[in-house]
Amino acid sequence: MEETGFAAESQPKEVHSSNNKQRSDNTIAARWVPDEACRPVIDDAPVFYPTAEEFADTLGYIAKIWTQAESYGICRIVPPHSWIPPCPLKEKDMWENAKFSTRIQQVDLLQNRESMKKKTRGRKRKRRRHSKRRAEANAASDTDEKFGFQSGSDFTFAEFQRHAFTFKESYFGTQDCKEGSNSGGNNKKRWEPSAEDIEGEYWRIVEQPTDEVEVYYGADLETGVFGSGFPKASSVVTKSDPDLYAMSGWNLNNLPRLPGSVLCFEESDISGVLVPWLYVGMCFSSFCWHVEDHHLYSLNYLHFGDPKVWYGVSGSRATSLEQAMRKHLPDLFEEQPDLLNELVTQLSPSVLKSEGVPVHRVVQHAGEFVLTFPRAYHAGFNCGFNCAEAVNVAPVDWLQHGQTAVELYSKQCRKTSLSHDKLLLRSALDAVQVLGQTSLGTKFISNRSWQKVCGKDGMLTKAVKRRVEMEEERLDRLPICWKSQKMDRDFDSNTERECFSCFYDLHLSAASCNCSPDRFSCLKHAKHFCSCEMTQRYVLLRYTVEELNLLVKALEGELDAIHVWASKDSGVVSIDYTHKCAAKKPKLDGASKSCDPMEIMPDCPISEDKVNMNGSCSSSSHVSSAVVQSGSPDDHNGHESLVVNAAPKVEHDCSFDLNLNCASDEHESKVIDVSDGCDNKTSTIEEETSTSMSNQEKASMSEGNKLFGVDLGLSRPASNIPPISSSKTEIVDTAAVNASMRQKSYQSRSLSLVEPLNFGSLMAGNYWCTKQVIYPKGFRSRIKYYSVLDPTKLCSYISEVLDAGLLGPLFKVSLEEYPEESFANVSADKCWEMVLNRLNNEISRRSSLAERGLPPLQYSQSINGFAMFGFLSQPIVEAIEALDPDHQCTEYWNHRRKQQHSSVPSSLGLPQTKLFGINMTNKEQNEGEHSINETQLVLRRLIEKANPTPEEFRTLHRIFSSQSVESRVACADLIEEMQRNVDNMKP
Repeated sequence: MEETGFAAESQPKEVHSSNNKQRSDNTIAARWVPDEACRPVIDDAPVFYPTAEEFADTLGYIAKIWTQAESYGICRIVPPHSWIPPCPLKEKDMWENAKFSTRIQQVDLLQNRESMKKKTRGRKRKRRRHSKRRAEANAASDTDEKFGFQSGSDFTFAEFQRHAFTFKESYFGTQDCKEGSNSGGNNKKRWEPSAEDIEGEYWRIVEQPTDEVEVYYGADLETGVFGSGFPKASSVVTKSDPDLYAMSGWNLNNLPRLPGSVLCFEESDISGVLVPWLYVGMCFSSFCWHVEDHHLYSLNYLHFGDPKVWYGVSGSRATSLEQAMRKHLPDLFEEQPDLLNELVTQLSPSVLKSEGVPVHRVVQHAGEFVLTFPRAYHAGFNCGFNCAEAVNVAPVDWLQHGQTAVELYSKQCRKTSLSHDKLLLRSALDAVQVLGQTSLGTKFISNRSWQKVCGKDGMLTKAVKRRVEMEEERLDRLPICWKSQKMDRDFDSNTERECFSCFYDLHLSAASCNCSPDRFSCLKHAKHFCSCEMTQRYVLLRYTVEELNLLVKALEGELDAIHVWASKDSGVVSIDYTHKCAAKKPKLDGASKSCDPMEIMPDCPISEDKVNMNGSCSSSSHVSSAVVQSGSPDDHNGHESLVVNAAPKVEHDCSFDLNLNCASDEHESKVIDVSDGCDNKTSTIEEETSTSMSNQEKASMSEGNKLFGVDLGLSRPASNIPPISSSKTEIVDTAAVNASMRQKSYQSRSLSLVEPLNFGSLMAGNYWCTKQVIYPKGFRSRIKYYSVLDPTKLCSYISEVLDAGLLGPLFKVSLEEYPEESFANVSADKCWEMVLNRLNNEISRRSSLAERGLPPLQYSQSINGFAMFGFLSQPIVEAIEALDPDHQCTEYWNHRRKQQHSSVPSSLGLPQTKLFGINMTNKEQNEGEHSINETQLVLRRLIEKANPTPEEFRTLHRIFSSQSVESRVACADLIEEMQRNVDNMKP
């Protein structure tokens, strides 16, 4: 992108007036000297001619030509002949009435000028004419601090075109010349200097000036205010091809936020970066050597007018160019070390070439694009009146260059235009979402291109890994006594957060002190923040190093890491899991206990030595290497432990049936005794659950256990269900029932057995409990389910709760025989949903191969993740509750107390009198809604249509009769499903 410098000081009124006089009398003193032309002898940059098919994918084409063009730093792209976008700037009202501001450029001072601080009596070079105007300008500039382009007059396009034509005609002495032979023909054509002629004269003025040459340049005009040269979607009115140009990726209004450009994650409309700028030029108007902000790509389109000449240097030779300019312009750089940031200085390509810096030329014509690459220095000038538009873009390969840019800006104490870390992290999160969808076999994925930049050698992975390594190194250098806190989600959403010293962006981390809570520094300058005690300092982290390393693993393709990060909210901080806990900012005093791996006790000794900030948290937590590496177990020695070992571990000999909760309280209490002792008493439980008719069940076979004339305590063939008009009840022999139960329900019972292996230990704090469930760290259970490797078989799955640091509990499910086949998520429910998706994919694959004996596809409602872990089994729930005798999990216990003291009974708490929220015993209460007879009629018809098996009848009876947690959840899910169906049927 071409940019021009602009002096901070305004020009004196006298000088401004003289410029207006020049416009009125059209007097141009300087003249073309063709014999002294200084055209650089350099090679041209490559030119590309995309086909219509190639041109359809903007970023894809840029990536395609990268290998051929990047080493030049610049290239020219000629669109297909059919691509001719309309230009709204040429509309009469815009052309004649819209005014734009200009800057005055002193072309002869772009390279050969004295330091502003040096006061000499005269110029060191020969002049043909010393004007009063230049004398006044020099006198005014004696008080200026730095050289720059002053404000010029305002023009319309029509006015500026006339001025530009007059200047060029006067300077080059253009005249009518005969075309063809000297035979007196009358054909005449205006002679125009070629681009080569103008280029030779331009560098003569810059390198060996003999006259003062001043021109106007309408540069850096905001298209958001003035208007764009491309049509916008809102302005398209034609019906023939309304979206061809307005929606094109080559339309510079669309380019920055195209899918695949990381600038699409920038919310602000940064002028000149995401919102294009216009450039209205005249002969010799210049854009001086510079690189784009943050070393971004730029794309420039010449809408109309005379050519624009460009020069480019590859980003790999940027340092060489800077050294050459400092060598040849030492006084200017001594006075102004950041001179190149001001965009007001040229240096001839011939000089750069003599210093071994390769420079390449591009001559851009109307209707053509010029692309510049990251950190590629570029400069140039205009050959006459023209209008161009430019904007930035950031394909994924830019990220490595952008990181270099922000580190360089930090050294130069230069402000940034955008948050590089925000773009990097949001790109990574978006990519992980795609990887997660791909691993689950999702058919419709929004942006599959992320897959190409991931993997261990992917561009995105390398960029994130580099940044994480930098962050880890900087954290390790901080004093040992600094505390860390979780950064608020909106820390930098509404306010730019930058280092007080170097202006480094603080999206990822920041340091501060209690003395100045609204003032921050980057990690590099944290020690220079203030003179307070080290114990008063703290660090804000959006992610811990463990989390960031896990993100790298996810990008590399590790499934466990992918599923953890894919479940994260794109809002960066929030963790999306069932019953999400709101993140709370930790207190700064030492009273609050933390499981942050970087939290250090306030009474520890102060040390300037490096400290491993990635050590284990105070709870001695760790996660298996397949998910999170927590660091050395020795790092937490001497710290107070938050682990509560309220119960011994339970080995492999206890099992509970999630669907058999008809046992009495006395029986359930015995189950707890069994789990505590872990003897062979479990066999009694298994015998009871495998028997189809227990004593309790026989005792419950009474008239009150009949549902619509069907005895739920007994089994019968579905075909023998009595019709609605019949009131006769048939009894089937219990022996036949037992045989049928054993034969038909073996698989169902196998799927429902949850075997607790370890109840784990209590973890107090956010995320470790919800209103409904407590998640003990280290909890492990086993359950039988269809194998994701071979769906025709059942296998054992191990469900466990791990500690993922600030993420809270991490739920993991793995095949016991093949532990490398694992699924992890921050939600227990979603964890098993991943298993289900993988299973269905395998069933579908084998079905396509005509394999037999496969189970049907499993619906998402067919299993409950919490149930599969065992969190809905009453005996397991009671065992977990026993881990918390002091009720540290306040959210859980507060909810329990509310339930116990509620004066309004739950609709599922009285199964004998209420069904689906309808009171079955109080007819008067339900008049006007549904009568008992009406409800019975509807349900009997539903049952008749469903044609349930005897076991399904029994299960239905248990659900309606039980007050267990799983029964309440099952009914609640059923009610929600019914409501969704009702909503879907509404017109």
